[in-house]
Amino acid sequence: MQIDLVQLRTFVAVAEEQHLTRAAERLYISLSAASAHVRAVEERLDTKLFLRTNRSLELTRAGQLLLAKAKVLLNEAALFTSFAREVHGKMEGHLAIGSSSDPTSSRIGAVVRALRDKHPLVSVDLRARPSSGTRQGLKTGELDVGMILGHPVDAGFTYYELTNVVFRVAGPAAWKEQIESATWSELAKLPWLTPADYNMAYSVMLRQLFDERGLELNIVGRFDNAALGRSMLEAGVGVMLMREEHVCKGIEQGILAVSPIARVNFPVLMAHAAGRGNDPLIRAFVDAAADVWPGLSAIPSLAEI
Repeated sequence: MQIDLVQLRTFVAVAEEQHLTRAAERLYISLSAASAHVRAVEERLDTKLFLRTNRSLELTRAGQLLLAKAKVLLNEAALFTSFAREVHGKMEGHLAIGSSSDPTSSRIGAVVRALRDKHPLVSVDLRARPSSGTRQGLKTGELDVGMILGHPVDAGFTYYELTNVVFRVAGPAAWKEQIESATWSELAKLPWLTPADYNMAYSVMLRQLFDERGLELNIVGRFDNAALGRSMLEAGVGVMLMREEHVCKGIEQGILAVSPIARVNFPVLMAHAAGRGNDPLIRAFVDAAADVWPGLSAIPSLAEI
């Protein structure tokens, strides 16, 4: 029995998540299928790859060594497939793109349109993920390109800065006087709505605003999607960090109030695995992005500076 790329990708996802159920959810496959894939890899290699602990799966030493090789192989497989199609004389294939559920800042719709106009045989699978999930997907090969809110911190990625977005601390209009007059300490004591994922860009920005001032937020609710957070805010549950364009619209509608002192600027990036820079499909997508974002060019990761 041979190991196929699907089984190998499952192994990488399980290793990243250290949890079979989370890996299955990430790959949009059943738990039984994920378990079968891992078992098939172990049987083919005659090697135990994971050790079960109370709540997670930990890589054995053999698993750790094979993980790095598996990532390289998946990347090379994607590159081989893309080049084979180019040799065939047609730019065709499929791209999996990770993007936030609020895609206006990256203009991902316009980028896909530009790609399709030039290369009608290239299809796109657009997946809504937080930036942390997009980074994971790029590392495992589940995603080909990702739109990321945050800083260029991964040395294994090639980054392109698209734009910058401003975030403000906003709350219900009924709290207008309290929010507008609040000091940093008073802001932190208000009821807060925050991301459930510590690694989400929103969480990073909140730490930048409050942790560095030695302040702890009074968290009353958490969300894994910014739209859900906004729905709780508008219902009067608490305050949250929000994109400035949503804040301005809410103020115009008379439903939001905003703090004049809390403001943070964050970059919107496009990224792909550094080893796939010559992949024809990746190049086609980058060219399409340059049509939408004139002057687009690669920037170094912070790890390389």
